[in-house]
Amino acid sequence: MNPLRKLAGQTAIYGLSSIVGRLLNYLLVPLHTRAFSPEQFGVVTEMYSYVAFLLVVLTYGFETAFFRFARQEEDRDDVYTTSLVSLLFSSLGFFILCYAFANPLAEVIQYGNHPEYIIWFGLILATDAITTIPFAKLRLENKALRFATLRLINIAINIFLNVFFIWLCPYLLKNGSEATRAWVETVYNPNIGVGYVFIANLVASLATFLMLVPEMLKVLKRHKDAARFNIGLWRQMMDYSLPLLIGGLAGITNEMFSRVSLKYQLPEETAMHDLGIFGACYKVAVLMTIFVQTFRFAAEPFFFSHARHKDATQIYASVMNWFVITCSLIYLSVMLFMHIIRHFIGANYYEGLSIVPVLLLANMFLGVYYNLSIWYKLNDKTRLGAWMTIGGAVLTIVLNYWWIPRYGYVGASWATFTVYLLMMICSYILGQKYYPVPYQLGRLLLIPGAAVGLAAFDKLLPEGDSLAGWAVRLAILLLFSLMAVLPEIRKKSVISPP
Repeated sequence: MNPLRKLAGQTAIYGLSSIVGRLLNYLLVPLHTRAFSPEQFGVVTEMYSYVAFLLVVLTYGFETAFFRFARQEEDRDDVYTTSLVSLLFSSLGFFILCYAFANPLAEVIQYGNHPEYIIWFGLILATDAITTIPFAKLRLENKALRFATLRLINIAINIFLNVFFIWLCPYLLKNGSEATRAWVETVYNPNIGVGYVFIANLVASLATFLMLVPEMLKVLKRHKDAARFNIGLWRQMMDYSLPLLIGGLAGITNEMFSRVSLKYQLPEETAMHDLGIFGACYKVAVLMTIFVQTFRFAAEPFFFSHARHKDATQIYASVMNWFVITCSLIYLSVMLFMHIIRHFIGANYYEGLSIVPVLLLANMFLGVYYNLSIWYKLNDKTRLGAWMTIGGAVLTIVLNYWWIPRYGYVGASWATFTVYLLMMICSYILGQKYYPVPYQLGRLLLIPGAAVGLAAFDKLLPEGDSLAGWAVRLAILLLFSLMAVLPEIRKKSVISPP
């Protein structure tokens, strides 16, 4: 089978869980931004920023290490059990620490009245870290449908509980019969507020963990002997993954530091309001984020499995072309139809919509960087990758401390844009030195440049809600699609069977 078609097929199935799931989660944004004030939504944004940092620490690069060391089928069970046991013990230790020190940790992040947040998130992070390896195994074995099903069940539980606690229970308390109100009062406490967002996440994570327990036990039972926790293999995996951990922390700093630092760099009376605005408008850029995440799920095992293909570099170049075309289409679509998309957040959050195009492009740069990063992963030069992302993290911190006090969340968005752009350029230059890939640089610059140029003319077009406005915007999108896609379709395949 043509490897690009295989990648596209896997991306589509992974996309079922990611795109459909993220879009369903996206439907929670109108709920959250209408039920909660910007200050309250800022709490949600902040807590999930901490989660992003801690999940990188708790998985310590073992997902990528698993793909690297489990490429040979005969080694797969050994790698799986070693990885799983390692994450089980480290995650259990983390949860015990969270439970034991919930009160002082809550004080540190200025939520001293809510130590339960620490316990809830400790359990969420522990279960999510442990399930990283079973999910990676499903991806490596191309069990995309099973992967997607589990992800969608997780998302369905999360969405149901969000709607139940944040919308339905308050509605029933206000409009229900006396018996209904009495029942609701037994399961719902309005004082918990945004805490129900976290409770829904916790229940969904526990459910996913329980659904994966049989698969974990099946492999562990096949190898009951203690030698299956291979200490020599574990040391090799740690040696490989620790630079990825450092790089992962640097990467998540690039993505999340602005959200955390807004709270501490802006005046106290406006900090949480601006953090909520920033977090909500980041959600408007979700289509780009969804695609980048979906592609990354499918592409990482794909790149590793085709590393020995005689046309590997041609495959990677073709993948990059299609990736940039898709990102450019997403950018142009969002910008042309912003008058529709903006309704997904409450009107109280519209003031931040000016940062959306900046965040869309920043996420595209990040996706290109993920594509380019194959050079250091295939050549075991993960330390170089780590240094590159560390440089990005340092720049992120510097730019945020420089720009946030002056420009608020606008400065934070431009800091993200600048860092991802420079990291992308740096990775391209180093990649061409250590693992040259014949990327079509001209097309890779022309296509997104054309998308940005066309989007800039949006204000000159007829009103978006008019028939003429819709017709012109759809025509622009169609013409751009044809101009970007047709040259790729007309190319004669240079990819031979492996």
